[in-house]
Amino acid sequence: MARLFAACALACALLIGSAAAAQGKPGIFDADRDIGDVAFKGSLAYDAKAGTYAVTSSGANIWAEKDAFHYAWTRRSGDLHIAADFRWIGQGTDPHRKAGLMIRQNLTPGSPYADVMVHGDGMTSLQYRVQQDGPTFQIISATWHPRRIRLEREGDFVTFSVAGEDGKLRHAGGSFRIALQTPYYVGLALSAHNNAVQESGVFSNVAMEVPKLAYVPDTGYAAKVESTLEVMEIGGIQSRRVVRQFDGKIEAPNWTKDGGSLLYNADGHLWRIAVDGKSDPAMVNTGPLSHLNNDHGISPAGDTVLVSDQSEPDNLSRIWLLPIAGSNKPKQIVSDPAARSYWHGWSPDGRTIAYVRVGATDDSYDIYSVDLATGKRTPLAVGSGSDDGPEWSPDGRWLYFNSTRSGAMQIWRAHADGSNPEQVTRDPNFRDWFPHFSPDGKWIAFISFGLDVALGDHPPNRSDVMLRIMPADGSAPPVVLTRLFGGQGTINVPSWSPDSKQIAFVSYRLVR
Repeated sequence: MARLFAACALACALLIGSAAAAQGKPGIFDADRDIGDVAFKGSLAYDAKAGTYAVTSSGANIWAEKDAFHYAWTRRSGDLHIAADFRWIGQGTDPHRKAGLMIRQNLTPGSPYADVMVHGDGMTSLQYRVQQDGPTFQIISATWHPRRIRLEREGDFVTFSVAGEDGKLRHAGGSFRIALQTPYYVGLALSAHNNAVQESGVFSNVAMEVPKLAYVPDTGYAAKVESTLEVMEIGGIQSRRVVRQFDGKIEAPNWTKDGGSLLYNADGHLWRIAVDGKSDPAMVNTGPLSHLNNDHGISPAGDTVLVSDQSEPDNLSRIWLLPIAGSNKPKQIVSDPAARSYWHGWSPDGRTIAYVRVGATDDSYDIYSVDLATGKRTPLAVGSGSDDGPEWSPDGRWLYFNSTRSGAMQIWRAHADGSNPEQVTRDPNFRDWFPHFSPDGKWIAFISFGLDVALGDHPPNRSDVMLRIMPADGSAPPVVLTRLFGGQGTINVPSWSPDSKQIAFVSYRLVR
């Protein structure tokens, strides 16, 4: 009986792979198999002469808490890039049939994974599931119908590259931190997105390689980075979508009142780009101001913008006002010969602004307001510790800001005039910065750093930055929207869409 049981077990194990695997290793992969609930047995056909892999599968999807697809895989450890060309066979049944390159922790339907998937309609996205049997999220590329795709694992981060018409692979933007244990599975995946049918596609020019430069995070301000301007849905599947990928550094996107454009700063200037990313960025005329930093914001009426600029020889940041379309003659609002001034908030009626005054000699961080009509300045949060990032609630009742007055950088609020301050976030494991209200007043979004960050600092190029969100009424604790490589410049300024359904932010990638 024991021998019979062992024989049955061996037979079952052999059935896991397809005929291709049974005849020997299919190309650079060890084996292939169906994952999850598939109505029809999938297959892999490897053509050694052509170097192609034809995959056929049914399956409902690669998404949510469990997957159903066919997978050709091998085992690897450490940093790895896998790239391939891909084409579908036939018109297909569902526009969201998907195929691509996948790194997977295990072979269960709910395994943690990261992949780059080409959909039947041409949409291309980086998908990921962080926890076993947890939800799936995605970052949608700005390039559709790619000629070639690449999935990149470097350290605990996954990124992806796509090739357009010219066939040259370029970083698609977006990254996510997912700590997969090694060894992991890596290979080719295909799902029909309709379990009643089978779909097929062909992978060619498949290549796996260890990146030439090891992943070594550089947290210095001088590090060279690529930037990705992204928008993220709030609620639902919380998809991230790439608006535009930049070779250099950009920071701090604002959403225009009409919902059609984003303003951001780069190279000392202010720029405007359509939210759909289909047009090239255009520089906003700021006249003599050519050393803008990332503290800028659009008025509640949407017709003017405040910028913080350091063009003067003393390099002190000063606050200026100009029309949203730009001007050769910006109007100076705040100039303090003893301090740097950084804009951070408008009152809901547009008559008053809140800014941070940083002492030029003592490096104190205090919050003041300025009446735009009279120029009168009023202290709102002044004293020991650092107070930063002020923003009024849409109803005008509260002033939210981040402060070290509790011993760690956390979110605080006070009455609109700065009186009766009280602590909002109390998580000892995070440093919380820059609270931003959704226009409907229901949510507060902010950025959180780990304890490796100095008490009063919000540096760039941190490997585990989180965007978090919580109800404005405090009815629930903060939850993580997404994790990314970022920090300074990611979400320094108000960046909600006018309908309160999306947030704009910047993620980064080191140029090595």
